Amino acid sequence: MARVLFVCLHNAGRSQMSQALFERAAQGRHEARSAGTQPGPRVHPAAVEAMREVGIDLSGRVPRPLTDDLAEWADVVVTMGCGDECPYLPGKRYVDWDLPDPAGRPLAEVRATRDDIGHRVTELVGQLDRPAGA
Repeated sequence: MARVLFVCLHNAGRSQMSQALFERAAQGRHEARSAGTQPGPRVHPAAVEAMREVGIDLSGRVPRPLTDDLAEWADVVVTMGCGDECPYLPGKRYVDWDLPDPAGRPLAEVRATRDDIGHRVTELVGQLDRPAGA
């Protein structure tokens, strides 16, 4: 079982959607958490709505800060737009996803980001499901 940490700036859009989509795709085979380097006050309403459309409720989620413990917990760290504030710990696998921040964007654009994340998450879960060296 792999542990994946999704990190973005505010933990209010991209990383929240990534965690939720990853959890659904992994179906308990892997774990996921998310955090932000500068957590926002709430999950972006457009992200909540876009995820509701695919049957995932983010309305009760609260952005949380990136901590050393969270970074240590992870086997894989997926970063999204946090730049130099993103953690770096030796021995972790790092993946950077260049995704637009959904803050202030129209719902149609947030849907496109959600769908992009969905494809990336499916690919990541597939990689994690393969045995090492396969």
